Amino acid sequence: MKQLSGKIALITGATSGIGYATAKVFAQEGARLVLSGRRQFELEQLISDINNAGGDAIGLAGDIKDEQLAAELVEIAMSNFGGLDIAFNNAGITGESIPLPDISIDQWHEVLNTNLSSGFLGAKYQLPAMIKRGGGSIIFTSTFVGHTVGFPGMAAYAASKAGLIGMAQVIAAEFGQHRIRANALLPGGTDTPMGRAATHTPKARAFVESLYALKRLARPEEIAQAALFLASDASSFVTGTAMLTDGGVSINRT
Repeated sequence: MKQLSGKIALITGATSGIGYATAKVFAQEGARLVLSGRRQFELEQLISDINNAGGDAIGLAGDIKDEQLAAELVEIAMSNFGGLDIAFNNAGITGESIPLPDISIDQWHEVLNTNLSSGFLGAKYQLPAMIKRGGGSIIFTSTFVGHTVGFPGMAAYAASKAGLIGMAQVIAAEFGQHRIRANALLPGGTDTPMGRAATHTPKARAFVESLYALKRLARPEEIAQAALFLASDASSFVTGTAMLTDGGVSINRT
């Protein structure tokens, strides 16, 4: 039996990288999908690919910082599929890698609003829908950066992603009585367009890969499988966690 049969899942940042891979995995596992991303053409292509393969997906393009988008995505799930069981709040940016004193307030707000405030806005509308459904699983894409490792030049990124962990823990404690689980997924470096921007030369990539116990970056599909675990009943007693899926970068000293 497929792990997400009968489930309705919402995924943000679905047009590339981890979100794209997760949309494909969730569809293969039987979920009906509400997808979002900034790029209209890529979103429509993904939805078409999933539906042509026998899945069931719809979507809405937009800016994840927009509260109206957060509300509309949940409304789409409710009106088209009858509810919401899973939310993968995945969309995010790294921002510029610069020393903290050089970060402008506008740059700070852009990263915090995209990564952290968007998670808040998503949960604000997702939680009531899940309560009506009798439970659910909310997942936030965080990172090991700012949790187990501090990287110079990434203050805004680390702060925003660490904030998601704290929010997931509060949601877990506050809504566990409603059978809602909340977890943060902490990927390591992943071979995505955003990840490749930081490893744009063979030398840079080799250095980054050397930091990992597994001596390589993740494939997006590997992170998608971790998201599947948190979304499915396989993790029915897992809530409030910061789940490292980082290839051992947090513990490696070799």
